[in-house]
Amino acid sequence: MARITKKPDERRQEILAAARDLFQSAGYEQTTMQDVMDRLNIAKGTIYHYFSSKEALLEAVVEKIVDESIAGMRRAMPALKGNALEKVRFLLTAGNMADENREILDPLHQAANMEMHHRLLAVTILKLAPLYADLIRQGCAEGIFQTDAPLECAEFILSAVQFLTDQGIYPWSPEVLVRRGLAIPGIIEAQLKASPGSFHFLNPVEGSGNLK
Repeated sequence: MARITKKPDERRQEILAAARDLFQSAGYEQTTMQDVMDRLNIAKGTIYHYFSSKEALLEAVVEKIVDESIAGMRRAMPALKGNALEKVRFLLTAGNMADENREILDPLHQAANMEMHHRLLAVTILKLAPLYADLIRQGCAEGIFQTDAPLECAEFILSAVQFLTDQGIYPWSPEVLVRRGLAIPGIIEAQLKASPGSFHFLNPVEGSGNLK
């Protein structure tokens, strides 16, 4: 049989797709690099040329999930009606990336993957912040928000909420998480000089929005 030669990016994407499917169907822990190789009928040298370990493959799969999620948000933005606050609410209450990819993302909470977890959280925040900054700028033009640093506000808010509510980083009790959840809307409103109650939909009692 003639050897099939593929372009590097095509091969890399093929490996990512196979790994993602296996991680979701069988679970990350149960999936081996050999499983991915068998799925694609490729040699060991091929898969390790692109990914040095299963952990590196997981990291690439998760980053791809993040990129797809953000791309979906950006595609949805032009069709959204309403002011900046309504658009922010849409983004915050849209599909939860963690719920939709639980078999893949749950392993990040394991102690052995903590460094990867932190790195991917930082990547997610840096990629999300410009999207939220655009909406903060719109809100400033509409008189809903007030800030001279929209990007920095977005980075600060995303970083604080992501890290301070992530039980994979801090083993908060349910009571502490509720307390933080109740405080977050007011903190964001103060940061953006928004009207009191503007972000009440983030209240864990009233809404299900989050920044993940």
